[in-house]
Amino acid sequence: MTALVLRPAVPADVAALSALGRDSFVAKFGDMYRAEDLHSFLEQVYAPAAVAADMNDPQRLYRLAERGGQLAGYCKLGLAGGWPEHARGRQLIELKQLYTDPALTGHGIGAALMDWALDEARARGADEMHLSVWSGNHGAQKFYARYGFAKIADITFMVGEQQDEEFLFARML
Repeated sequence: MTALVLRPAVPADVAALSALGRDSFVAKFGDMYRAEDLHSFLEQVYAPAAVAADMNDPQRLYRLAERGGQLAGYCKLGLAGGWPEHARGRQLIELKQLYTDPALTGHGIGAALMDWALDEARARGADEMHLSVWSGNHGAQKFYARYGFAKIADITFMVGEQQDEEFLFARML
């Protein structure tokens, strides 16, 4: 199998990021929502214009994983993020998204991106990382637990008009 390459995102990546984000979300969660809620959410978060605007936000940091020149996954950090009301550290960083191509889950892409995210957070002086995970996504919860994350609060996440029960996971760095 071709080596995995991690690199920063550039404007030419917007279309691929938009497609992978949309495809990953729909593959994992698409059947949970009414069509209008799903459509609204996908347009708000994964439309190319939304991805481009997010990439231009100085408080966002993207890292792409490519295999054979194709986008295999990505990670997005929020440099001024997290849930400050639940902070235990002085400087939070938020893992906003960690997605892999649904056909490539289990091939080490998520692990490589998580390693990068933790290293990057430490390099930027963060002492705590937060992330949210759907309460029913047991596979993701197990993945995060392997990296030392644990549930610290119950939170919610909106997809259109549907409110999902989520868990706030955190770990000290």
